[in-house]
Amino acid sequence: MADEFTTHLTALARERHPDTSPVALRETSLYLSQQFTRSGLAVTAHRFEALGQIHDNVIGTKPAANDTGTAPLILAAHYDTVIGSPGADDNASGLVVLLEVARRLKQTVLTRPVQFIAFCLEEEDLLGSRAYVAHLTETGQSIHGAIVLECVSYASDLEGSQKTPPGVPVAVPSIGNFLALIGNQTSASLTTALTQAMASSIPIVPLIVPGNGEQLPDTRRSDHTAFWEQGFAGVMVTDTANFRNPHYHRSTDTVDTLNLKFLASVADAVTNAVLALAATPERP
Repeated sequence: MADEFTTHLTALARERHPDTSPVALRETSLYLSQQFTRSGLAVTAHRFEALGQIHDNVIGTKPAANDTGTAPLILAAHYDTVIGSPGADDNASGLVVLLEVARRLKQTVLTRPVQFIAFCLEEEDLLGSRAYVAHLTETGQSIHGAIVLECVSYASDLEGSQKTPPGVPVAVPSIGNFLALIGNQTSASLTTALTQAMASSIPIVPLIVPGNGEQLPDTRRSDHTAFWEQGFAGVMVTDTANFRNPHYHRSTDTVDTLNLKFLASVADAVTNAVLALAATPERP
């Protein structure tokens, strides 16, 4: 599994920005499509216009065994970067987990469809996810919820390696070896279900924010916010980015700074969560 992770990280970790590295951004989209296909997913592109160009959200869908219109579960991560950063943690790490969970579920019979989505332009005011959620709303589609992977491979066992974001009302450990799950009130039950499914694989710190996180802007900094703003359940899964990782949005956000053992535990935890939500029959 470590070899698979390294292969993906090597392919993905480079600047992927629509203005300064558009070729790399397109090549990343193609790579993700190919990997989704390799895992047996039905691959489509949600195409949208932004910043004067056409961009793609890459979607790989695994249907339920008896698809009777059951609302899908979304597992997502973004594939663009800021200018000047190879984006290993932000967000090649999330993409690796996305691809690994898809690979593991290849032979699994689902009770609910799962959509694996790689969003573009997260770093540009969430333009990709906002376009996709607008499409869901305009077409009257419902979802079971969205799990958004955002920076999930930087960890440390050193005391003081974790900082607390301003205003966060829960106790945050001072050692940065856990995952945070950030939901809002609409997403409270989804957050609880994820916490229960993931906690056996990795330490979890859940947080439910009031409203759509307006009073805690640090909790809104990824694609889950696009879902919150349209009334859908969404949870961000994160290593807390700059509150732990000194390389966040820098040229030093490279593969050699990541903790692959932690990343493997994240993959285990997210796999367990998806199985619990999409492969276990719901109780009547």
